[in-house]
Amino acid sequence: MVTACLIHNKKDVDRMVQRRATRMIGGLETKKPSPGQTEDERRGSYTRVWIPDPEEVWKSAEIIRDYKEGDRTLRLKLEDETVLEYPINPEANELPFLRNPDILVGENDLTALSYLHEPAVLHNLKVRFLESNHIYTYCGIVLVAINPYEQLPIYGQDVIYAYSGQNMGDMDPHIFAVAEEAYKQMARDEKNQSIIVSGESGAGKTVSAKYAMRFFASVGGSSSETNIEDKVLASSPIMESIGNAKTTRNDNSSRFGKYIQIGFDKRYHIIGANMRTYLLEKSRVVFQAEDERNYHIFYQLCASAGLPEFKDLALTSAEDFFYTAQGGDTSIDGVDDASDFEKTRQAFTLLGVKESHQMTIFKILAAILHLGNLDFRSERDGESCTILKQDEHLRNFCRLLGVEHSQMEHWLCHRKLVTTSETYIKPMSFQQGVNARNALAKHIYAQLFNWIVQHVNKALYTTVKQHSFIGVLDIYGFETFEVNSFEQFCINYANEKLQQQFNLHVFKLEQEEYMKEQIPWTLIDFYDNQPCIDLIEAKLGIFDLLDEECKVPKGTDENWAQKLYDRHGGSQHFQKPRMSNTSFIVVHFADKVEYQCEGFLEKNRDTVYEEQINILKASKYPMMADLFHDGKDAKAGAPGGKGASSKVSIRAARPTVKAANKEHKKTVGLQFRNSLHLLMETLNATTPHYVRCIKPNDEKLPFSFDPKRAVQQLRACGVLETIRISAAGYPSRWTYHDFFNRYRVLMKKRDLSKKAEKKAICKTLLENLIKDPDKFQFGRTKIFFRAGQVAYLEKLRADKFRSATIMIQKTVRGWLQRLKYRRMRKAAIQIQRHTRGHLARRLADRLRKTKAAIVFQKQYRMLRIRRAYQMIRGAAITIQAFTRGMFVRRTFQKVLAEHKATVIQKNVRAWLARKHFLRFRSAAVVIQCYFRRMKARQELKALKIEARSAEHLKRLNVGMENKVVQLQRKIDEQSKEYKHLNEQLSTNASAYSSELEKLKKELDRYRRKSGDGNQIASLQEEIDALRLALEKAHGERKIVEDTYMKEKDVLRKRISDLEDENALLKEEKEALNNKILRQSEDEFAQNAAEENALMKKELEEERFRYQNLVKEYSRLEQRYDNLRDEMTIVKQTPGHRRNPSNQSSLESDSNYPSISTSEVGDTEDAIQQVEEIGLEKAAMDMTLFLKLQKRVRELEQERRKLQAQLEKKENENKKSQVIEMKNEMDLDRDMDLAYNSLKRQELESENKKLKNELNELRKAIVDRVAQNNSSNDIQDSYSLLLNQLKSANEELEVRKEEVLILRTQIIKSAQQKDTGRNMESNVNIQTSWPNSDKHVDPEDAIEAYHGVCQTNRKTEDWGYLNEDGELGLAYQGLKQVARLLEAQLQDQRREHEEEVEALKDQIEALREEMGKQQDIFYQTLQLSPEAQVEFGIQQEITRLTNENLDLKELLEKLEKNERKLKKQLKIYMKKVQDYEANQVSIQTEKQERELTRQVAVQRKEKEFQGMLEYYKEDEPLLIQNLITELKPQAVSATVPCLPAYILYMCIRHADYINDDHKVHSLLTSTINGIKKVLKKHNDDFEMTSFWLSNACRLLHCLKQYSGDVGFMTQNTPKQNEHCLTNFDLTEYRQVLSDLSIQIYQQLIKIAEGVLQPMIVTAVLENESIQGLSGVKPMGYRKRSSSTEENTYSLEAIVRQLNTFHGVMCDQGLDPEIIQQVFKQLFYMINAVALNNLLLRKDVCSWSTGMQLRFNISQLEDWLRGKNLQQSGAVETMEPLIQAAQLLQLKKKTSEDAEAICSLCTSLTTQQIVKILNLYTPVNEFEERVTVSFIRNIQAQLQERNDPPQLLLDFKYMFPVLFPFSPSSLTMDSIHIPASLNLEFLNKV
Repeated sequence: MVTACLIHNKKDVDRMVQRRATRMIGGLETKKPSPGQTEDERRGSYTRVWIPDPEEVWKSAEIIRDYKEGDRTLRLKLEDETVLEYPINPEANELPFLRNPDILVGENDLTALSYLHEPAVLHNLKVRFLESNHIYTYCGIVLVAINPYEQLPIYGQDVIYAYSGQNMGDMDPHIFAVAEEAYKQMARDEKNQSIIVSGESGAGKTVSAKYAMRFFASVGGSSSETNIEDKVLASSPIMESIGNAKTTRNDNSSRFGKYIQIGFDKRYHIIGANMRTYLLEKSRVVFQAEDERNYHIFYQLCASAGLPEFKDLALTSAEDFFYTAQGGDTSIDGVDDASDFEKTRQAFTLLGVKESHQMTIFKILAAILHLGNLDFRSERDGESCTILKQDEHLRNFCRLLGVEHSQMEHWLCHRKLVTTSETYIKPMSFQQGVNARNALAKHIYAQLFNWIVQHVNKALYTTVKQHSFIGVLDIYGFETFEVNSFEQFCINYANEKLQQQFNLHVFKLEQEEYMKEQIPWTLIDFYDNQPCIDLIEAKLGIFDLLDEECKVPKGTDENWAQKLYDRHGGSQHFQKPRMSNTSFIVVHFADKVEYQCEGFLEKNRDTVYEEQINILKASKYPMMADLFHDGKDAKAGAPGGKGASSKVSIRAARPTVKAANKEHKKTVGLQFRNSLHLLMETLNATTPHYVRCIKPNDEKLPFSFDPKRAVQQLRACGVLETIRISAAGYPSRWTYHDFFNRYRVLMKKRDLSKKAEKKAICKTLLENLIKDPDKFQFGRTKIFFRAGQVAYLEKLRADKFRSATIMIQKTVRGWLQRLKYRRMRKAAIQIQRHTRGHLARRLADRLRKTKAAIVFQKQYRMLRIRRAYQMIRGAAITIQAFTRGMFVRRTFQKVLAEHKATVIQKNVRAWLARKHFLRFRSAAVVIQCYFRRMKARQELKALKIEARSAEHLKRLNVGMENKVVQLQRKIDEQSKEYKHLNEQLSTNASAYSSELEKLKKELDRYRRKSGDGNQIASLQEEIDALRLALEKAHGERKIVEDTYMKEKDVLRKRISDLEDENALLKEEKEALNNKILRQSEDEFAQNAAEENALMKKELEEERFRYQNLVKEYSRLEQRYDNLRDEMTIVKQTPGHRRNPSNQSSLESDSNYPSISTSEVGDTEDAIQQVEEIGLEKAAMDMTLFLKLQKRVRELEQERRKLQAQLEKKENENKKSQVIEMKNEMDLDRDMDLAYNSLKRQELESENKKLKNELNELRKAIVDRVAQNNSSNDIQDSYSLLLNQLKSANEELEVRKEEVLILRTQIIKSAQQKDTGRNMESNVNIQTSWPNSDKHVDPEDAIEAYHGVCQTNRKTEDWGYLNEDGELGLAYQGLKQVARLLEAQLQDQRREHEEEVEALKDQIEALREEMGKQQDIFYQTLQLSPEAQVEFGIQQEITRLTNENLDLKELLEKLEKNERKLKKQLKIYMKKVQDYEANQVSIQTEKQERELTRQVAVQRKEKEFQGMLEYYKEDEPLLIQNLITELKPQAVSATVPCLPAYILYMCIRHADYINDDHKVHSLLTSTINGIKKVLKKHNDDFEMTSFWLSNACRLLHCLKQYSGDVGFMTQNTPKQNEHCLTNFDLTEYRQVLSDLSIQIYQQLIKIAEGVLQPMIVTAVLENESIQGLSGVKPMGYRKRSSSTEENTYSLEAIVRQLNTFHGVMCDQGLDPEIIQQVFKQLFYMINAVALNNLLLRKDVCSWSTGMQLRFNISQLEDWLRGKNLQQSGAVETMEPLIQAAQLLQLKKKTSEDAEAICSLCTSLTTQQIVKILNLYTPVNEFEERVTVSFIRNIQAQLQERNDPPQLLLDFKYMFPVLFPFSPSSLTMDSIHIPASLNLEFLNKV
């Protein structure tokens, strides 16, 4: 073996480590101070060491005095400032261990520590466990797991997904990381793996193994429906219930070892499992120590004894049975035995254990309990014992096991002794009987345990060939108690074997690492425990001597102990205790253990009497009998039929001992050795992974750490041995890149400026810094350091940083002092300036006030003098004014009297002059009139004579009319003027007369006054008296007015006050009303907003659940297809077969609704489906069959009713057809006559027109020839005229055709009316005009006919317009048409008025409703806010209920009418088809007769109507060319979503021809074809995006052209013509929506699969900002066994996102869906990055936070560049943004804690605390986050109701929405390229 040349004593290794520590202490403390370091600073940088401590095992101290060679003491200072003289032994060179720098404390890998020794390991584990709450830590290849005694949220499905696919060194230590490493190595190296979980009881072995199996079940889930992973997990509760028990150290301690092999196939999916068990603690069945329990299954059974099915077990409480009540308390806090028992039963059922077998198991367990309660009675002689026959427990025992009561009673008290000659039956003593009973109970339980294990293996067994497996070994750790017996000896023996295998594996890995890096290989010394193993298992070893003593008839434990003393007394691993002769000591690798020999032989023999076993074999229960019949062949814990599936060849290490012929003679020790050798063979054939579980305290307190117990377990589990092996070589390893980035600060500038490789620079640096070349080695990719060298480099780096820091501090402090001085100087100048300004302002203020006082005096004096002067001046002016006024008034009165006399004289004289003038003028006028009359008579006489001549008459007649008109107009004007003048004259006359009268009266009065001149004096006196009275009255009036004004002012003031008070009251009232209204409105709005938010949330949840169901449905459908394919391949049975495509199409048909024109069609389709699927399929859906039967009966009744109606209608039609035939013959004859006459007239007019045009043409040609003799001009003009003629003829033809059709229709309608009343029904058929589809009134048509009949009479009057009368005919026809149109317009106007009236009625109804609502609203305003809300809710519920009832009634009516109309439509369609067939035959005969009178009518070519026609047999070819074989590149240059448009045009044609089967078949084939394509290209993003856009576009087309008004708001009139007319495809729209959801989910899955490998390296690890890599945390290294991943940059993610965006945009995907896609992808980026951040300590630093924030900003810029900022993608990144900010924030004071709590709102409390615990300082100048700060954060975040999970579910998918997006294209504008090979599609 390799160990032969490498074995040394453990003391040698310790001595070597001590020597290295001596060199390090001396080297660090006696080195010269650096140039930039002061003496005080040098004295302050002490070296810290570890010294032993009886309480804490190791205590930290600082060396405060330099150590020199030969010193016998070290002067130390402890952490509590105590100074200690620590003694040392220079000869032994025993110096204290050095402590690691603080920057290395808390590392997740113990081998990354610079100093590797026991105190460093213990301290690192303690810091991680207590401060950071990290229970997992790596120690090389070992995962150390500390039991937290608390449920932690780190084992969820999200954590499994986070660790899946990651390298072991990339994430924080975890059991899932070890499981993932094993799974990855199995897949990569094609080698079986093992996970060895060990530790003492209560350390958490079972839980760790359970979580490892859960990881394999989740990651390697089975690909079939067997759910083997669930069965593997279901085995855990069964094995825990029958193999676990409560001990003093653990409430759920495994009392057996187990090794579970999980088998995988070639695709690394779980296919099966196998379990082996080792050394079940059978003694626990019959004995439990204080405060312990028996196996859980007994207590679970007693807790469920009240169930009806367990009444026969006769069980009561667990305290009533001896085997369950020995430990005292039978319950466990926090454990419900009844619920656990239910889980156990469910696990039995899941593993396929029958109910009968389960009941038998429970009977056996109950029988064991009754067996323990047997009452043995000792006889008087003491040599025998008996059991009472009336013992109820014995009766229950025999009844439950099905054995004879008397026999069992006899053999429980007697035994059989067989000799060579005779057989004796000997009674047993009391103690022997009890022992026999206990042995029987243990044997029954052990056999039952083995049977359950075999059946578990049987349930987990599979026939599929196993490719590889992963084994999980859950085995007991090293145990040492006060009393150690046979079980502890076996356990420690197994741990010795495992430790040896562990040491060899660690040594092998170290050797491989050195050889891989090409490091010179040197022998590494490590402790080997082979001598201890030989002591136990070698020939004549402890086990061999024990088996030999068991064979001796009179063998005793004392004799065996004496043999051990004699044989192994000189062995270094065997010792004899001083004070005992019945015990021995074995020096194990972990500790010395003293074993008590008492009971070793009995436990090794495991004796059970054969007679008792034979009784059990004769049980009437088959399972009970088989249990003991199989016992002789079964090995303990051996698998029952699974060994053949393993690829590992198992062989024994040495020839096994041949078993005796008799039963039950194979010793327990031999069985255990054999099974252990088999286990070691298996482990050696696999790659092991180690998990060491540590129990932190014995009190089971959460997060409490006992150093003594921890060190004891670390020594026992081999962790320190790993440290020793690693420390013996080069434990610290750095890659060149990381070393360069970390220690580049120690390099010189000239070295960095050289363009050399990093490897060469690192070599140069190390050679300059470390002079001893043995301290480091350069590997191929790494640098290897001896222990302590990294700490030395860290010290140099810290010194460098410290000197740089001092320089920076010096400069900054100087700058701050200068800044302070400048600030103080500036402040002094400012103070002086302000002081001087204040004094100057005070002086100026005094001068200004003095001057102001003088000015005030001057102004006051001036004002007083001015007022006196103004008073005197005012009095003088007043006197003058009154005096002057009196004189002026007197003068005025005199002038006024003179003026009045002058006016009178003027008017009188004027009147006399006018009267004289008028008299003379009238006389002159009379004379002129007489004279003019005489002259006029003379002229009249002369004119009469002249007028008699003819020439004069003619001359006068010229222009007479104009003159008459002019004269008449002139006369009229003169008469008007005359009237106007007369009116003016009358007006003036009346005015003059009135003025004259006034003058006369004035003159008389004046004359009268002149006679009374003597009265003036008296009048003057009266005037003076009156003036005095008037003045007095004025004074009184003034007084009254003043009084009134004062009272008025008072009243006004009071009124204004009252008005103001009233206004204030009104304002207060309005304010209160508004406040009440606002409050009610706010509450109502708030309640409405809350209800809306709640409804939106419920809608989103419902949509999410629905889409999850769609996703689950697609997954189940996929799984069904896989199973069908497998069944087709495996079975290949003859008989009825169906290929997968047909089967899938049938199944998909059954999933989608069919479309038909009536329910009859629905029923026929359903029957057809049943016939196609077959009886087996039909039998599965009886509800459908019963519905069909009921529907058939209903349709039969309807058919009978319709048949009777049809017969009645046919009889009526027969009667009317006879009359119609006669009328048609007369009508045809009249129509022929009318047609011939019209034709003749048209031909004649046409002939005349042509002749005229020909003559004009000839004349034009002759004129042209005369003007120009050029032949070319003649030819051009001739061709021009011909073209004009041709165009005129074409126009004439069109107009003639219209006129002819118009005339024939008018004539036909007129003749039809003349035929009689019986033809009115036929005339009512719509008359179709060329330019109108409206209904034509027959009376209007007859009137138009009469107008046409008069055409010949009116033709002569139109001669001056057109010679042949054609234009007149057209005019008359159009006139009649105009009348018809006018009639139609009147009808429309009438309809419009009716609609207006209806709308008015609706408006009135709405007004009434509004009034009611207002009344209700006013009522609600008077209520309280709570009552308002309740009343509003009641009103809303009432309204919605009424609306729902109305809508339901309307819907039922519409559905009923629809069904009725569909039935009638189908019947009428058949009738119309028959009638059309008859009409076709009649028309052919008519056409043959009418050939002589046909008119050649030119038809225009019809336009493309946007429909595509195909034959039914071409449908598979259509699906093939358009879907299954179509490549997106083939239609990249065409209209986006072209296949969707083509499919809709085909659907539209099927709808147009009313073919529901064709629509159903096409849509079903389309959906199945798309599913087939997506299944084939399930990883093609472009193909998936292409069909997502087409599926959405087809869905939008079905909505846009459905005829639903809500979807047609944006349609053009042309698009409205393309709507579906016959079918409602609403149900198929839902199917297409589900298909779109499935495609969207597949698209997201593909995109996530592409992006997910890039996220961690690009977002968290990539160095986008240069220069931050040098400040990353140190000490992290990759596992050598992990795979190397590709590194991606952020630009790679951006390029991939650009690719996705470009593909989706090019393929016409809706922008709303693109936004949802990127929102989902950015959520995944956020979740994956944040989950990795929460599970990795190396990225939780300040530099990573800065880098992460920069990367997120780049992604945000990308979103803005693509106009996706409204998609919500940035909001999904908010947790990651806040995590980056959290890494960059200060984390010291309570203010920092408040800032963190207010900022990190998107992070949960657990996530914040986790990041703070993981936060790692980038260098020693940055402080760690203290525990008190984290506790402060937790206290402030207690009020949050955060979800319990730690990680985000990166597989969560937001519910997708497909908003309606109508297309602007019309179907007739779409071009189909020839490359699609769709020639069989015909345009309609």
